[in-house]
Amino acid sequence: MAVGIEEVLLPEEQLSGRAFTDEDRELLRSYEGLIEGLADLFGKHCEVVLHSLENLHESVIQIANGFNTGRTLGAPITDLALRMLKDIESTGQDHTQSYFARSRTGALMKSSTIAIRNRDKQVIGLICINLHINAPFHEFVAEFFPTPQQVERQSPETFANSVEELVAQTVDNTIDEINRDPSVANNAKNRFIVTQLFEKGIFDIKDSINLVADKLNISKHTVYLYIRQRKQGEEESE
Repeated sequence: MAVGIEEVLLPEEQLSGRAFTDEDRELLRSYEGLIEGLADLFGKHCEVVLHSLENLHESVIQIANGFNTGRTLGAPITDLALRMLKDIESTGQDHTQSYFARSRTGALMKSSTIAIRNRDKQVIGLICINLHINAPFHEFVAEFFPTPQQVERQSPETFANSVEELVAQTVDNTIDEINRDPSVANNAKNRFIVTQLFEKGIFDIKDSINLVADKLNISKHTVYLYIRQRKQGEEESE
């Protein structure tokens, strides 16, 4: 697709929707969090739109950073979105290749369109991601660097190739955290480690109690005891 093609709204008489079920509507609503999450990840110069194909007159059912194109909830679908829909349906793909377009204000956007299909493989919605690359460079780049407050709150994330590796790395990281805390007495460190692992959700993983017990060189019954004491503390504070 050529650079600079304009995205425009279509006259209402050219729009017709599709028959939807309650399941279709619920499926589309399940993507609302994704819309906000993508916009938060890429920053204010990235517009993310969720279109429903049930009513093309008011197809926008969720939008983040809509100020980039001036759109709000209830806006109709665009001609370009319909063209992307035809491409998706004709090729059988679930997304388009990224393309360049211009908004009505002339802003250059790099965009992508992703199909949402129901259980019958019918396209019932579209996710359109529009990255406005005319934004001031320093503003665009700043979205991808943490603020001082975010640096203080950041936590390490463990990327593992197996559950055993995940548990082992998480235990090692937690041991390091506890060892750096001078307020924790040596004879209380294992209890604090198990408590921290509980709060991190590590015991939701099958067989993690045995793995933690081996790592800390304590019995699994001791691990169960620390977990039980932690849960009792939660109940007493409620």
